Amino acid sequence: MKSLEAQRGKYELIIVDNSMGNWNSAASALNWGARDAKGDFLMFVHQDFEFESSDWLSNCERLCGGTVGLGAAGVAGKGEGKEIVSNIKDRWPIPKRVSQTDIKAVTKVQTLDECLIIVPREVFDRFHFDEVTCVSWHLYAVDMSLTLLENGLGVFVLPLPGYHRSNNQSLRSGSYYETIKRVLRKHKGSFAVVHTTCGTWSLRRPLIIQRAKILLLMGLMRYQDRE
Repeated sequence: MKSLEAQRGKYELIIVDNSMGNWNSAASALNWGARDAKGDFLMFVHQDFEFESSDWLSNCERLCGGTVGLGAAGVAGKGEGKEIVSNIKDRWPIPKRVSQTDIKAVTKVQTLDECLIIVPREVFDRFHFDEVTCVSWHLYAVDMSLTLLENGLGVFVLPLPGYHRSNNQSLRSGSYYETIKRVLRKHKGSFAVVHTTCGTWSLRRPLIIQRAKILLLMGLMRYQDRE
């Protein structure tokens, strides 16, 4: 909130407060939040994200407005390359770069990370977050990205810095795997592989095997950190 209040550009703030458990999924909560928004661009952003400059929103609006074929934009995403496409930092309490490679221009990806996703109003009027597929707090931006690609629109990462104060625990959640199963089933006719910032998922291999491999690698990484 402090970094948002420091912005020189104009913005409309709609706070979606789920402390009372009014919504059972991010998709339903964010669709509710977008109903009365007045802007040309809708930004759905986690509460633990920090804008690193006072002209961040102005630069974001300029980049989005100048991107032809924009379906959605974000600050972190994944394509076919090995690295995540991003200029932001994450982790807490010690910030760490998400990618070792800076991007200098708006960059195409397959999917966006949920920490921040921007959708033009006219696009969102056609494609809401899928409350049937995304029944948890995960992967709503991934599903939206794939849907937009299927409909001929582009998905991009903006060359903007930021800090996502995340503990990266999504892959330890059972609800994550239930949702990725639904996402893969929904888009199996369009994609053989889905690249996300939390891993690459094949539609041709059993999900249980892919999950076991990722959890094993995460366990090995934690062991190495302790060493």
